[in-house]
Amino acid sequence: MNTPIAIALHGGAGVLQPGTLSGADEDLVHGALLGALQAGLKVLEQGGSAIDAAQASVVELEECPWFNAGKGAVFTHVGDHEMDAAIMSGAQREAGAVAGIHHARNPIKAARAVLDHSDHVLLAGAGADQFVAEQNLEYVANDWFDTELRRRQWQAHRSAPDTLSLEPGGIERKFGTVGAVALDRLGNVAAATSTGGITNKRFGRIGDSPLIGAGTWADNRSAAISATGHGEFFIRCAVAHDIAARMRYSGDSLESACDAVVRGELLALGGSGGVVAVSPRGETALVFNTPGMYRAWRDVDGGLHTAIYAEDDRLHG
Repeated sequence: MNTPIAIALHGGAGVLQPGTLSGADEDLVHGALLGALQAGLKVLEQGGSAIDAAQASVVELEECPWFNAGKGAVFTHVGDHEMDAAIMSGAQREAGAVAGIHHARNPIKAARAVLDHSDHVLLAGAGADQFVAEQNLEYVANDWFDTELRRRQWQAHRSAPDTLSLEPGGIERKFGTVGAVALDRLGNVAAATSTGGITNKRFGRIGDSPLIGAGTWADNRSAAISATGHGEFFIRCAVAHDIAARMRYSGDSLESACDAVVRGELLALGGSGGVVAVSPRGETALVFNTPGMYRAWRDVDGGLHTAIYAEDDRLHG
């Protein structure tokens, strides 16, 4: 019996309701999500690995200025960009992550370089920047990540310096952390997550995305998970690992484990956001406790779907 392939991705969760975006912008976002899904799916269909597929999808999302990762990352309090990313393979639970980096055009590739070319799992700050500079990666000036949308958001925050929120209102609510999960034909799962963090962040703040077990996790014995949302709560709940642990130790299904953590444990503490997940059996789950989450997935029959709002599903054949 052939092992199935599976893939799902997200581009952020939040207060996303019909009317939040114009019809034209909705079409653009659906197109961006579909393009990222197809990039990862192409790797899987050609016999590539789950980790390469998850990375390929995230690279596409990092290159799209709609999302808060790579190009389009939010501004920090001092007016630059500090980016976090993580990637993990479920076969041997190998992982690589970076936090607070400034110059890798694609932070997910920097995380992959940590996995492939270092003895460590997580590198941060100036040391991580030095490591990235020594890798065969595209290195850009920090202002390459600037966009006018993110600058306006940052300026709005600076006019209210005590404001620091995942969703301060207005257009900030629209786009967030990106991530992807995949299952390849060898039965391996993988997860990848990338983010610019939160607008106006200070003091070297790091969220859940680069923290293995919080925002990113992959284990062939359970599932691969990538999270998006209010990172401090995802860290406190160890969301990604908790989902996998419920599957391993309690025999929960993928969907029920995601639901129990995202709509149960996380929500009980006041945390908002969601996850995408895939199991070694080919099941996918896209679960969130917010009005919407940018997301895309391949169904068991090969159909490609994209969605923004809770009651939303575009089938692309």
